[in-house]
Amino acid sequence: MNTRISSLPALAFISPSPVAAQAFDNAEAAVDALTALYERNTSFLIDAFGALAKGAAVTGRYRACYPQVMIETTSFGHADSRLSYGHVTSPGVYTTTVTRPKLFRHYLIEQLDLLIRNHGVPVIVSESTTPIPLHFAFGEGAHIESSVSNAMADIPMRDLFDTPDLNNTDDLIANGEYEAPFGEPAPLAPFTAQRIDYSLARLSHYTATGAEHFQNYVLFTNYQFYIDEFAAWARKLMAEGGDGYTEFVEPGNILTTAGNDRPENPGTIRMPQMPAYHLKKGDHSGITLVNIGVGPSNAKTITDHVAVLRPHAWLMVGHCAGLRNSQRLGDYVLAHAYVREDHVLDDDLPVWIPIPALAEVQQALESAVEEVTGYEGFELKRIMRTGTVATIDNRNWELRDQRGPVKRLSQSRAIALDMESATIAANGFRFRVPYGTLLCVSDRPLHGELKLPGMATAFYRTQVSQHLQIGIRAVQKLAAMPTETLHSRKLRSFYETAFQ
Repeated sequence: MNTRISSLPALAFISPSPVAAQAFDNAEAAVDALTALYERNTSFLIDAFGALAKGAAVTGRYRACYPQVMIETTSFGHADSRLSYGHVTSPGVYTTTVTRPKLFRHYLIEQLDLLIRNHGVPVIVSESTTPIPLHFAFGEGAHIESSVSNAMADIPMRDLFDTPDLNNTDDLIANGEYEAPFGEPAPLAPFTAQRIDYSLARLSHYTATGAEHFQNYVLFTNYQFYIDEFAAWARKLMAEGGDGYTEFVEPGNILTTAGNDRPENPGTIRMPQMPAYHLKKGDHSGITLVNIGVGPSNAKTITDHVAVLRPHAWLMVGHCAGLRNSQRLGDYVLAHAYVREDHVLDDDLPVWIPIPALAEVQQALESAVEEVTGYEGFELKRIMRTGTVATIDNRNWELRDQRGPVKRLSQSRAIALDMESATIAANGFRFRVPYGTLLCVSDRPLHGELKLPGMATAFYRTQVSQHLQIGIRAVQKLAAMPTETLHSRKLRSFYETAFQ
């Protein structure tokens, strides 16, 4: 019998010393306390793991918990009704666990400051009872099992530390399905700490860039051509001084700073499934572009994870099939409604739920098209249509009996078809992230214009650059808006969390 295993006392937990709850009427001080508590507890787990890996005796299980923040109100008084977040709707106790407070510092300060001002009560910082999984204590990209030395190879990891528990990692709060047990606090934020940590790890895996590089304005595309154009433009911008942008980050966290024409840490990596590129500003108001590839599954996967970063907007800029005879290759489609036949969100957001167009986003996109193309007013109709975009999960739908899908497309007044846009918009609605779609017609399958190699090459060469610049201009316009204006009340349900 292994002596280290036999010496492990049953149910004996070793934890950091308890910390008394503290009340704060200053948001920055509260976030400082959350940060100190989180850093202490994660360091405890990391140090314990390091000691065991070096052969230290096992004397029990190691556990440290996430910090949490709580607010208690006793009044039904209304906060500023113009705000879509920053207040609770009724008296009670509200709480949320917190992870990576350094990463979310600006966000946490904003949310807590609104609560303190809107309700005139302090926020309480304390330790929760939710354990921090060892994998998440190490942060993104950690490979715990591969780091275990031979001295620990004979002891199951979960016998010594808490590991990720998917039974408690879900989207019930964001989906509006969570019901707090009687006498328990209501949720203060749409995501719990462990749900956020899960997504941060996934983001690093799928995009090969750290979560700290993601900006508050995100463009999604379904073609590598947009990435190539964006990377060339961003590198040129960096070489010329940045024009307000400070850094350009590529997969592998390869970093080019403003004023330089080459990366500080050049390297090569195997491209991830959905590579991300970040043109950064110090206040995170820059631009992130992600190539999500083709299909609604990828679209849902990436937005499930980006959502925990609480971006201010995300937009889809990609290619589509034009469905109207009056459309030409290279025309633009501004979506104001969606037909959802992607099926990946049916369990989380039933198809009977409408996905409304958001005025601020629509106006920014249309204005950007006008500025970049030179068309405006009635003349803009020459190159752009506003209408319904249908999203399906079968790329080769043309090979089936077309009478069914064509009839549905006609009845819905659809003007374009793709495989990602409705998914991205629906997940934006679901997670309260402002969304929009501007597509470019790259083929017209109902009218005999299929995307053939020669035609596609010429099209990409002439159209991608303009379309990308429209997307960039649109997010720059959104970044110039007050965030309280951009975050629409349309996205809030009857019973909402106070955090955006």
